[in-house]
Amino acid sequence: MADAVGYLASAVLIGTGATVAMDIWGMVRKHLLGMPSLDYALVGRWLGHLASGRLHHDRIAASPPVVGERAVGWAAHYLIGIGFAGVLLAIFGLDWARQPTIGPPLLVGIGTVAAPFLIMQPAMGAGIAASRMPHPWFARLQSLVTHTVFGLGLYAAGSLVRALLP
Repeated sequence: MADAVGYLASAVLIGTGATVAMDIWGMVRKHLLGMPSLDYALVGRWLGHLASGRLHHDRIAASPPVVGERAVGWAAHYLIGIGFAGVLLAIFGLDWARQPTIGPPLLVGIGTVAAPFLIMQPAMGAGIAASRMPHPWFARLQSLVTHTVFGLGLYAAGSLVRALLP
């Protein structure tokens, strides 16, 4: 039972910290590079339509809004980050959380780019790996960089949690 609580607490803290790191990266990109970050209201819109059975949209921005889509999108963003931290811990165990190293979270972080490439982008009308976007390779690179930052955030959050809760 104690291990289950340890896994859950670690996943929540590490996943939340890594998602915050990703959000900070989004703000830096926007302010320094003029590149907009993902509008999580659109994720909420997609989830709202998914609940009524609609998986695919030609262009999610053109689909009808859903009540509470921004809150749903942001909540999903953080829950997904926590879930990916759970994957890190499921694969590498609480031993990783007790002695964080950079390799495992980078591997998981970069691996998480499969989610937007194969699920979110196609479902929201951007095509597999942003193939329907005006500049697909640029979009792919941005996704890869953002998910690498998430991996670095997993490591940083894991290190911080270890330092605060030895």
